[in-house]
Amino acid sequence: MTEPVRLSKRLAQLLPCSRREAELYIEGGWVRVNGEVVEEPHFRVTDETVELMPGAKAEPLPPATLLFHQPADVEPDAVPALLSPQSHWGEDPHVTRILKRHFARLTEALPLQAGASGLSVWSQDPRVLRKLRDDADRLEQEYVVEVSGRLAPDGLARLQHGLSVDGRALAPAKVSWQSENRLRFALKAPRPGQIRAMCAQVGLRVLAMKRIRIGRLPMAKLPLGQWRYLGVAEKF
Repeated sequence: MTEPVRLSKRLAQLLPCSRREAELYIEGGWVRVNGEVVEEPHFRVTDETVELMPGAKAEPLPPATLLFHQPADVEPDAVPALLSPQSHWGEDPHVTRILKRHFARLTEALPLQAGASGLSVWSQDPRVLRKLRDDADRLEQEYVVEVSGRLAPDGLARLQHGLSVDGRALAPAKVSWQSENRLRFALKAPRPGQIRAMCAQVGLRVLAMKRIRIGRLPMAKLPLGQWRYLGVAEKF
């Protein structure tokens, strides 16, 4: 029986190539061990069959950004466990090879209003996270809000401008009726709980909320509980 060695060492010997190139091939999902893809360079092998897949490239992996249609009853801390190959949207137009590394060290940007469902952003890319943080005051977020109750006579105008939360005046917002019991809110940098507080001040109770757009990026047809990749050309 041969002594177990790291997969990266075995691959470097087989090709041959540098240890770093071997690690990049493995991390990129280009290496099979006994027919199964292994993405961990430290994986131990003995006499297993190790093969490099056709078209393999020894390139650093770009960080991934995932767009998730988040259910309303899921706490943010529980979301990473829901992001997996099994919950990937089968009609994702931005086809990327799904790798285990895409689900590591994900950070949420622009959290949803508490109790809301809809579009959420989870990213490994510091450039994406920085842009969403720095541009939060300029990026419009659109919510569809189901309500009950009787709107105050001047309620719609007040929702659009004139309300305050915790003693701080709110910036103007675009608010309109989408249907008999649904309002459309388009607002920038909403504070936690802001939409519920706004509705309460004009006689309405929020029954459900869904975020359907961030900036120029709509949730569109992404099914509930599924995710897709942010495309290279897509911009918030």
